Amino acid sequence: MQRELSASDSGWETMAKRDITISTEDGEAKAGLFAAEGPSTGRPGVILYMDAFGPRPALDAMAERLAAAGHVVLVPDLFYRAAPYGPFDPATGFTNADSRAQLMALMGGTTAAMTEADTAAFLAALADAGVRGKIGTVGYCMGGPRALIAAAAYPDRIAAAASFHGGGLASDAPDSPHARVGTVKGRVYVGSAGVDGSFPPEQSARLARALREAEIDHVIENYVGMAHGWTVPDSRVFDAGGAERHWKRLLTFFEESLH
Repeated sequence: MQRELSASDSGWETMAKRDITISTEDGEAKAGLFAAEGPSTGRPGVILYMDAFGPRPALDAMAERLAAAGHVVLVPDLFYRAAPYGPFDPATGFTNADSRAQLMALMGGTTAAMTEADTAAFLAALADAGVRGKIGTVGYCMGGPRALIAAAAYPDRIAAAASFHGGGLASDAPDSPHARVGTVKGRVYVGSAGVDGSFPPEQSARLARALREAEIDHVIENYVGMAHGWTVPDSRVFDAGGAERHWKRLLTFFEESLH
């Protein structure tokens, strides 16, 4: 059962998911809000920053697993400014020329600065849903750097930030997350694919140095043998064993940091 709600509707119903609309400075963002049955007050919140293929059943399933562990989980559409778009098939999205061009345009047109600004509204949506405790962020692929940037932008709200196969975490770009970690107050976990051109060894070393110099409690873990995208169940490179390892790390990280 699902129904359309505004983010200001704080009544929690006995359902796993609510479809909500969040008002931002640039428009209306659709999002899924996930929690186990019962009141959400007292539960920590989690913002799940999507990969390039957008909100879909695979991300819903991941959010449901986080919700089952005791979190209130928000999965916003980061591409809402360009809606409607897609849908995209993760198995062929970057191999098909037309869909690749669309995906690249969406990613290029949705900057980290936009997501940083939107995150203020995402945090407000969790508060409207009854979340009063600590907040965690987790991002996949393009969502990885955004999860870290959110922690830097809202250090008094976000107590834990995780990235899995995130790209450009310590690039030469002016908005690279590694250049922002000095304001982070929470913990950081980064899980990288074994060989990933979007996060090569030199970036991993640069990020590690920035986190250590900022005295951030952090872990950077290399998942040897995993390809970029291995955690997401509809990915063409999904690896069941590697995904379970990621779940163990993520759930433990949030349990230690948020509860």
